[in-house]
Amino acid sequence: MKQCLKCGQSYTDDTLNFCLNDGELLISTAGYDPPPTRYADDTPPTLIMNQPRVTNPIHWAGSTPAQWQGQSPVPNQQSYGLASYGTTPNQTLATISLILGVISMFMVCCAGGIWLGLPAAVVGFIAMKNADNDPTRYGGRGLAIGGLVLGIVTFLASVFFLIFGQLS
Repeated sequence: MKQCLKCGQSYTDDTLNFCLNDGELLISTAGYDPPPTRYADDTPPTLIMNQPRVTNPIHWAGSTPAQWQGQSPVPNQQSYGLASYGTTPNQTLATISLILGVISMFMVCCAGGIWLGLPAAVVGFIAMKNADNDPTRYGGRGLAIGGLVLGIVTFLASVFFLIFGQLS
C-alpha cells in the first residue's frame, strides 16, 4: 500500500509512483504508521528511507587517464588575431538558370519558352557541370538541375504550342 504525504490519499496499487490527485511522490506504508494529513505548522515530517541500492559501481580510482597523443588542435597557424572566413561556393550560374526557368514558365504561351527556356537549359547544364567538376569552387547543383528541367520543359511546351497553334 502506498500513501501521499501531501493529501493523505492511500492507494492499494503498488505500481503507482505519484498521487493521482496532486502529483506528489507516493511512499510505501509497509512497516510504519501513516502520518496525519494536516500538520500544525504545514511542514511534512522527516521520512527515513532505506539505504539506496547500488547500481553499476565504477572503480576509477586505480587507473589514470590516458594522455592524448594527437597533434595540436590549431595546425600550422602562424598569424594570430587575423580573422579567416570560409568562402561559399559560387552559385551565380545556377541561380540565373533557375530564374530564367521560372520566368519562362509564365511565358510559355507567348514563345517565352524558346527565348528564356533554352538559355535556362544551357546555363543550367553549364552550372551543373561546373558543380560536378569543382564542388569547392562552384555550388548550387540542385538549383542548376531545377533550371535545366524547367528550361527543357518550357522550351518543348513552347515549340508544341507554336507547331499546333499554327495548324489550327
